[in-house]
Amino acid sequence: MPELDRDLDLEVERLWLRARARLGERLFNGRVFCAEEIGPDLITGHWTEYRRLVAQLEQPDIFGRLRLRSLAVNGLVIGPDGVVFGRRPERAIYQAGLWQLAPAGSVDPGATAPDGSIDVIRQGAAELREELGISFDMIDDAEPFALVEHAVTHVCDLGIVMRTSLLAADILAAHRHDNDGEYGVLRIVARADIEVFAAEIGNSMARQSRLFLHRLGWLAADA
Repeated sequence: MPELDRDLDLEVERLWLRARARLGERLFNGRVFCAEEIGPDLITGHWTEYRRLVAQLEQPDIFGRLRLRSLAVNGLVIGPDGVVFGRRPERAIYQAGLWQLAPAGSVDPGATAPDGSIDVIRQGAAELREELGISFDMIDDAEPFALVEHAVTHVCDLGIVMRTSLLAADILAAHRHDNDGEYGVLRIVARADIEVFAAEIGNSMARQSRLFLHRLGWLAADA
């Protein structure tokens, strides 16, 4: 984690405290992984403190000084009845109020493999359990397929297709029974209805979700 000069560190702290004042003490200054070099088979980077990422999300133009490209996993849970979407709370630190493919979350130290590398599937499994209440043993297969870097925040979302035999009713019941509050509402949208759903919610769909769906051929580029 690079050292910060005193002025930048003070600015990061100011933005961090501003976010905590708005969102409450639930913001915890842990560690998240940030990409430095991204290739087709390998991503390298470093761990940084979460408060730096929050500062950059609060004030994106600070990217020129922090240079953080936070790596996140974004699951595309596909079941017999369709694809899982979740709506983020209005008070979320990132993409507040938007619909996105669920689950999703920053890569944290829990994803570290014994050899020191990052296991993105392990991170995806953790997000699945925490945000949807679904155990990873209910996933038939999981495979990373695309990465999208947000032009403003520079968050890098790694899409992971997760196929399951769970029906929509089972997924919704698991979420109702056990979730961390990351999504107030879930919807299971049939593949044939994705374009209609996208038109229905308009600009309320997160950009990376649109791009992932387009990459799969399930949503037109301009939808």
